[in-house]
Amino acid sequence: MLPYPQIDPVALAIGPLKIHWYGLMYLIGIGGAWLLASRRLNRFDPTWTKEKLSDMVFWMSMGVIVGGRLGYVLFYDLSAYLANPMLIFEVWKGGMSFHGGFIGVMLAALWFGKKNNKSFFQLMDFVAPMVPIGLGAGRIGNFINAELWGKATDVPWAMVFPTDPAQLARHPSQLYQFALEGVALFLILWLFSRKPRPTMAVSGMFALFYGIFRFIVEFVRVPDAQLGYLAWNWLTMGQVLCVPMIVGGLFLIWLAYHRAPATPAAAV
Repeated sequence: MLPYPQIDPVALAIGPLKIHWYGLMYLIGIGGAWLLASRRLNRFDPTWTKEKLSDMVFWMSMGVIVGGRLGYVLFYDLSAYLANPMLIFEVWKGGMSFHGGFIGVMLAALWFGKKNNKSFFQLMDFVAPMVPIGLGAGRIGNFINAELWGKATDVPWAMVFPTDPAQLARHPSQLYQFALEGVALFLILWLFSRKPRPTMAVSGMFALFYGIFRFIVEFVRVPDAQLGYLAWNWLTMGQVLCVPMIVGGLFLIWLAYHRAPATPAAAV
């Protein structure tokens, strides 16, 4: 068993002002995405300025934050937030949904694309390789918060989390998700998008592999207490939400290669 590194969730406190690591992880994810997008910008559209890129990153970041929070409220704990709506604003305590943030990004892409003469999938193909940076940073934030831990296990790398009332050795599922949704997904999308691909192919790869990775990790991750398992004592809300992503990703990849030749616009 490995010792859990005791990290204060508050990175910096100045009087009543507290800056949490969880919030800093979002800044790291957004900043990393902006840097990667800057490197790819000329190949995506040489006419775009850094200011336009910054606008796009800002609006999609708002989609992540607002969509992620509302997604958690709607998908995972609606009754608690209806009873106390002010809890919605306590984002430093966690409670963000990837699937809600994904919907938020798609809505932002629709709006920003129409405003800037880009199709929805042109923008999503451009953005997809950047998303794992934020996903990986977010999972590190979950680990520091000692939340979303895994099931009890006797594997050598199991950890006892201070937030676990039972104090059992558990899978560090946050680190599994960091490795798969952050590192592995980034490498897959980065390498795949280095060559020209037809529109929708990169988006399809993102949806497919995120769905697969998340579905797998859910087998060793403890489901949200207020939901538990939805069926058969193993199916979680996360897995339910990943099924349409996997199916949709496969369909987008099939459609991309059956309707148009590769175009250099999607290349890295």
